[in-house]
Amino acid sequence: MQAANSRKSNDFIGKEARYGARNYQPVHVVVDHAKDCLVWDVEGREYVDMMGAYSAVSHGHLHPRIVAAAEKQLGRVAVTSRAYYGTTLGPFLEKLCQLTGFARALPMNTGAEAVETAIKCARRWGHRTKGIADGQQEILVARGNFHGRTSTIVSFSSEESYRSGFGPLSGGFRHFDFGDMDSVRAAAGPNTCAVLVETIQGEAGVVLPPEGFFAELRKWCTANDVMLILDEVQAGLGRTGCWFAFEHEGIRPDAMILGKALGGGLLPVSAFLAREDIMQVFEPNSHGSTFGGNALAAAVGLEALLVLEEEGLVTRSAAMGDYLIARLREVQAEAHPLIRDVRGRGLWVGVDIDPAHATARELVEGLAEGGVLSKETHDTVIRFAPPLTITAELIDRVVAVFRQVALARLDASKPAAVPAQSLAAATA
Repeated sequence: MQAANSRKSNDFIGKEARYGARNYQPVHVVVDHAKDCLVWDVEGREYVDMMGAYSAVSHGHLHPRIVAAAEKQLGRVAVTSRAYYGTTLGPFLEKLCQLTGFARALPMNTGAEAVETAIKCARRWGHRTKGIADGQQEILVARGNFHGRTSTIVSFSSEESYRSGFGPLSGGFRHFDFGDMDSVRAAAGPNTCAVLVETIQGEAGVVLPPEGFFAELRKWCTANDVMLILDEVQAGLGRTGCWFAFEHEGIRPDAMILGKALGGGLLPVSAFLAREDIMQVFEPNSHGSTFGGNALAAAVGLEALLVLEEEGLVTRSAAMGDYLIARLREVQAEAHPLIRDVRGRGLWVGVDIDPAHATARELVEGLAEGGVLSKETHDTVIRFAPPLTITAELIDRVVAVFRQVALARLDASKPAAVPAQSLAAATA
């Protein structure tokens, strides 16, 4: 690739390769600066960001209102720990609860920390409310899930590469097939206290639930006194064209996990939200975090929510998402059978690639050469999740590059034609 062949890019790539743990395999683009939906590498080449940092940059890079809120707070105080009250956390939690409809929120830093918080809450609620013996509580989780990479979370991953060599793994989890209520019922037992599930399985390839699944799951959880916890770390806060992806299913969970976009593209900010009675399982000393709910994060989180609301980014996500999916399906029709499927909601789209013709990584690298940044998952799916501020003009630019890369790859994968004279000789 052009960026990788220059000395300046290779300097930075080489330092990461030499001194960093090898737990990532980045696309060979060295980002130097960014603004809204565009990023530039160290050679000054421009790219359209179609990843949005896995939804963390939903507001666009360096949104001026969010940057201003951060700068203002940095001039006052950033971190004191939760040993004291502050002027930013209360307003942030108030707005968060108003927008989500939950009674209380518990702020953390990363999405994985919020998931860990949800697990602890579900287990204690199962013990104290349902009377399950402590240590026997069980949480149902979906196969193909991705909730983070802590030692507890990878224990219930069904992806072998996330689990291998990290034992002893934690127990207390049972698996069901995403979208299959019969599988949920089969996995449940007398010690089931909660179901923890993504509303859309992102890492699995932007896998949408079958119609009616979450409505049936909600009824089953209510009937069996099981807490329904939805992980909306990637799907929430406008990504799918609604404030929260569960709204597409016409339900409400008992608890929810948010992150990524909550930090406005500047900071790690996450939260676990729940009903009043559920959140009462926490009391002083039962859970905490030095940086969770810090003054700077709360100021940024509040402004991130206000920007989403006041600038109509959720509605924009729905409209631009429909446009992106329609344009990508045009390419699918041209590039069949390379592209098996285009699926998604709002500005969260997965393009399923037939491995008989190409890997998703090969197409991702081709897109980067054409000035479009994306990322593959599981070798067969390209993910598109741009900032919610993306325009139709930028989408057209992206689709034009994608069409060129896809058709070139399809053509390269076709068997070479046999010359007529060779064919005649072979049949003589």
